Amino acid sequence: QQPNVTTANGAGYWPAFWMLGSPLRVGVPWPGSGEVDILEDINGRSSVFGTLHCGVGSGGPCNETSGVGSGERACSGCQTGYHTYAVEVDRSTSPEQIRWYLDGANYFTLSSNQVDAAAWANAVDHSFYIIFDLAIGGGFPAAFGGGPNAATVSGGQINIDYVAVYNKSP
Repeated sequence: QQPNVTTANGAGYWPAFWMLGSPLRVGVPWPGSGEVDILEDINGRSSVFGTLHCGVGSGGPCNETSGVGSGERACSGCQTGYHTYAVEVDRSTSPEQIRWYLDGANYFTLSSNQVDAAAWANAVDHSFYIIFDLAIGGGFPAAFGGGPNAATVSGGQINIDYVAVYNKSP
């Protein structure tokens, strides 16, 4: 469940559920090591963004620092109830795909041929580690009106019921 805030009192809130590529731990810099944002929302907007970050720190094949993503998608009730957020990396199809889901419905698909082949391989062809966080402020919320401000409430939280990771043999 995303923080129970609204656009009136949630300016600056930035809940996220994401994965960083394991090569980051051995010195491969971001974003070349890969980042897959499973869920991001900002400013209490009751929405979801899904994004792949890859390539180089500015510009490049994934248009950094923005990444290649779904854009903002409505997520009705995401501040007041639990929802499922999922990403599927599908290597069984050609071209390979990453698919983003909200409550089991696919809302964005990115194919490997939409970015440079080497950047895709460097960002996706390895293991990941999962991160949950709730940031306040930063460049992403600022791009959509900013915050925090005097009306921003403190004490918001992101609630997680469960996490599951599945691997399917080729």
